[in-house]
Amino acid sequence: MSSEHSASRLYYRAWIGALSVLIAAGLASYLRQLDYGLGLTGMSRDVSWGLYIGQFTFAVGIAASAVMLVLPCYLHNAKAFSKIVLYGEFIAISAVASCMLFIFADMGQPGRVLNMIFYASPRSIMFWDMISLSGYLAINAVCAAVTLRAERNELPPPAWLRPIVLLSIPWAVSIHTVTAFLYCGLAARPFWFTAILAPRFLASAFASGPALLLLILRAAGIHIEPGARGKLATVITYAMALNVFFVLLELFTHFYSGIGHHPLPPVFWISAVLSTAAFFLLLFFRRHLIPACALTFFALWLDKGLTMVTAGFNPSPLGVVTAYTPTAPEIAIAAGIWSAGALLATVLFRRATAVRAYGSTEVVEEVLI
Repeated sequence: MSSEHSASRLYYRAWIGALSVLIAAGLASYLRQLDYGLGLTGMSRDVSWGLYIGQFTFAVGIAASAVMLVLPCYLHNAKAFSKIVLYGEFIAISAVASCMLFIFADMGQPGRVLNMIFYASPRSIMFWDMISLSGYLAINAVCAAVTLRAERNELPPPAWLRPIVLLSIPWAVSIHTVTAFLYCGLAARPFWFTAILAPRFLASAFASGPALLLLILRAAGIHIEPGARGKLATVITYAMALNVFFVLLELFTHFYSGIGHHPLPPVFWISAVLSTAAFFLLLFFRRHLIPACALTFFALWLDKGLTMVTAGFNPSPLGVVTAYTPTAPEIAIAAGIWSAGALLATVLFRRATAVRAYGSTEVVEEVLI
């Protein structure tokens, strides 16, 4: 066994071990929350959404971003994307699974999720959010499974798969649009009450998702065609330009109109500065693509995953400002959920890599484990 192979096995086991520790810590904290209630978190009567919903919103964007690989591959026949579109679908599957776990954590009692099924109402945005996420998960699971089986058998994907793949394009847009409707339909929350929220969500998703994919492929040592790499970099650049523009529009609206009389959270300003820096890095220093992708992902996570929720609750309709800080158990649960999603993605990426390298997963399992 080569030293390079031994190092790869060591890194893999260390990664799995670290994820397992975080998942165990998150599960332990969740059991405490299940027993004690949501009072274990930093949420309150006035700030009833917190870290869980923020991470849910960000994860939905990561899932929706798979469309940026499906579009060029299946609509424009871009061959350079054919080898990485499967990885995009794997990220979408893992992100949607994380979304569902965040909803379970935020509900407090898991049984409450069943109310959306037993008492389904077409007038409820939560009902449509459940439909869109469940359908998107099923579509990506079918596409990924059939594509991987075809590669294992060294055959092209069946013709009936193409309509399903094309269906995933509008469905991907719908999942983040419906998520935005959860926010912007609340007239008493001026920070969210804007028709531009859905386009802003989509722009940030189409930047953060491809950026994450490039980071993962680089970390996993998976080859990506230069053409696909360049096109993804262009997509991230344009999406970041739109996101920065939308944020500037929001700032003008709120400050010029005087709707918000409290200073925006410092994290928001950090995100805005980092987003602008990432955009200029992508625009003028494309050779530093990996650092630019890392900066893009972190900046958008700060914006959508941390500040989007809490800024909407302050001030309240009565003008009261209520502080919100995630507690240690809350952070542990969120980290555990992200780790569970990362573990699922790792298993799926490993299986795809094994099939492409050896024709089956059995050989790799014998060598690496």
